[in-house]
Amino acid sequence: MGSPTGFQDIQRQERGYQAVEDRLTHYREISIPLTYKSVSKQGARCIDCGIPYCHSGCPVDNIIPEWNDLVYKGNWRRAVDVLHSTNNFPEFTGRVCPAPCEEACTLNLHDAPVTIKMIECSIIEKAWQNRWIEPRIPRSHTDKSVAIVGSGPAGLAAAQQLARAGHQVEVYEKNARIGGLLRYGIPDFKLDKSTIDRRMSQMQAEGVEFRVNSHVGVNVTVERLINKYDAIVLAAGCEQPRDLEIPGRGLAGVHFAMPFLTQQNRRIGGESLNSDDPITAQGKHVVVIGGGDTGSDCVGTANRQGAASVTQLELLPCPPEHPDKMLIWPDWPNKLRTSTSHDEGCERLWSVSTTAFEGSHGQVERLKVVRVEWQQTDDRWAMTTVAGSEFELEADLVLLATGFVSPVRDGLLDALRVELDHSGNVAADTDSYGTTVPGVFAAGDMRRGQSLVVWAIREGRQCARAVDEYLMGHSELPR
Repeated sequence: MGSPTGFQDIQRQERGYQAVEDRLTHYREISIPLTYKSVSKQGARCIDCGIPYCHSGCPVDNIIPEWNDLVYKGNWRRAVDVLHSTNNFPEFTGRVCPAPCEEACTLNLHDAPVTIKMIECSIIEKAWQNRWIEPRIPRSHTDKSVAIVGSGPAGLAAAQQLARAGHQVEVYEKNARIGGLLRYGIPDFKLDKSTIDRRMSQMQAEGVEFRVNSHVGVNVTVERLINKYDAIVLAAGCEQPRDLEIPGRGLAGVHFAMPFLTQQNRRIGGESLNSDDPITAQGKHVVVIGGGDTGSDCVGTANRQGAASVTQLELLPCPPEHPDKMLIWPDWPNKLRTSTSHDEGCERLWSVSTTAFEGSHGQVERLKVVRVEWQQTDDRWAMTTVAGSEFELEADLVLLATGFVSPVRDGLLDALRVELDHSGNVAADTDSYGTTVPGVFAAGDMRRGQSLVVWAIREGRQCARAVDEYLMGHSELPR
């Protein structure tokens, strides 16, 4: 452990953020890191838990108490080795993970968990600054080749692990640049894309080859992959959005959230939009339907584009600010979460259902909305509308951030004819990660459905071990 009395003597201190009026003028990362001296003090707050519940909260099984202690003692070089032993890309999780580890921290019983996520990000940034991150070239190479379809966190994690096992690895990405939704879905003010580029350079030095503008099932045939490679890993994500089929859905100005976010990321990256219909919030009354992280990202992006107003709608009731820890801890709680984007300007409405989009001349102008109530019956929640609660909202731009239902089936999945589960995801277990097609594996959101970056990294690593065992009969890769 760090200091025996650290949690008593040292107050929890998080990284700061630029002032709202400053950060709305740009798309760069808005966090202000603590000094490394201050981070070391935060590491001292970690206590000697009999059971480190933070481990149970972390999908990649980060060895959190150990690197907290190393940071407290100033051994940053060793800390990054411990961090990398379970997580290929801590700079991603240290920025965009919702930190279930902190919710599971014993100190969270008093609402003051160790700043695990911030310490993680500080460790990896110090490592990059000191040039401690070097390519890990395999001692020997096999004669086996693997194709990775998709370059999001699951695909990248699998690719790096398999390359380090000595296999020839090629990553296929349908877009012009590597990163999947890390690059095209998450705004730059949360995740600067240079973090992806420097990892890509490391992976290239380790032998990974990247094939961009290569959409398997569209301009790259599935047969080519089957004939060329000894194994294929499907890690193309879960990109089929959940639609809202109500009157007026076809009006101009009603869009899914992801094209809106992707277009802005392409602008910042200097890419062409490949669209005759640019989506912008400038000067518009924007309504975001959906209260999750994607909706929050839409709020922050719309404000930076100069929206006249931003309103976010959520079908569910407003969660409590302070849930009963004795009932929930160390599990992930349902509680009110306010992001930096919400702080920048947004009206949030809870327990409301959109019943219609209306407008004139083919353009959306308003939403018809009704308030709803939720009641629990027989262990299930039922929704009813509140009589006489109908109202309207002005809207020039509506963004549907209502989640994703399954991977896109057209092209790749239809051509492979892999079996799908009841949710429409690729059917594969978490032992072999094998699909119903021999030699074809699946990991990340394509297998488990819409989830977190940290889960994608975990599945990519575990899938890599399964592929290595399939190819070689054994594996030294960690799970």
